[in-house]
Amino acid sequence: MADLLPQPADWIAVDWGPARARAWALADDGTELARSKPARTTGGPAGKAFEPALLALIGPWLSAGRMTPVIICGTESAPQGWPDVPYRMVPCTAVGDRFTAAPVSDPRIAVTLLPGVAQARPADAMRGEETKVAGFLAANPTFDGTLCLPGPHTRWVQVSAGEIVSLRTAMTGALFAALAGHTALRHAIGKSAGDDPGTFLDAVDDAMARPESLTARLFAPRAEALLGTPDPAAASRISGLLIGADLAGARGYWLGTRLALIGTGSLAALYGAALTRQGVAVEQADAGAAVLAGLKAARTAMSAARPA
Repeated sequence: MADLLPQPADWIAVDWGPARARAWALADDGTELARSKPARTTGGPAGKAFEPALLALIGPWLSAGRMTPVIICGTESAPQGWPDVPYRMVPCTAVGDRFTAAPVSDPRIAVTLLPGVAQARPADAMRGEETKVAGFLAANPTFDGTLCLPGPHTRWVQVSAGEIVSLRTAMTGALFAALAGHTALRHAIGKSAGDDPGTFLDAVDDAMARPESLTARLFAPRAEALLGTPDPAAASRISGLLIGADLAGARGYWLGTRLALIGTGSLAALYGAALTRQGVAVEQADAGAAVLAGLKAARTAMSAARPA
């Protein structure tokens, strides 16, 4: 559901993630006129069904006889969506100079899809997070170091001289959701009493010291419950094990370098606590502000790429 506008939008920015979509109605100078409430996208439409889903999100901002440009980052440009937008390969700038127009039937919109970023070896890819990186770099143009973007798929992005140099993805959030919803651990997690910061950090330390024991450590809360000694902090313990294993694997990205965390919510807070535990000075950036700034940067690049 979108808020009503004080004036017609000159363009609309959309962040279409794997779980939710959000949109902003903007004036030509980037002033925010309104923003939508987050809309669920999990298990949502594919292909041609994207257009009605998009119109459900931004329809109240559109007017008959007026065409409004819409710029979209994220999974809507993935192969199962509108046109398959090719990835840009690292090393590359966070904002490119080639953009893909999506075919639409509604004359009130002209949709442009932003490409994701990928690397060949080791194989990795992201869609949407590169726009957050672009927004962060717009505010921090001299930043050299690593960006951590927690989520269902946590991204570690190495940035140097204004370019994305390499990336690493860990399925930390997705793994926790799978364990909590589809394995025997769902009982231990579901009966947890709540967040336990001490247990979480102890589990981070355990996983970082012995990452090869991760799968055995994960089963322990289930075994304890079967033996009548359930751990009331099982959810925090399992979170700590998964995040600790991710930090152990990504050590080359965060050790001895400048690090900024782009995220909002509980998972970002957990990553921040785990990294602080390692003695890392963590810079913080809001994910929503970063993606909107990145979409604005993309629009500026699009304007510069158009022939005069």
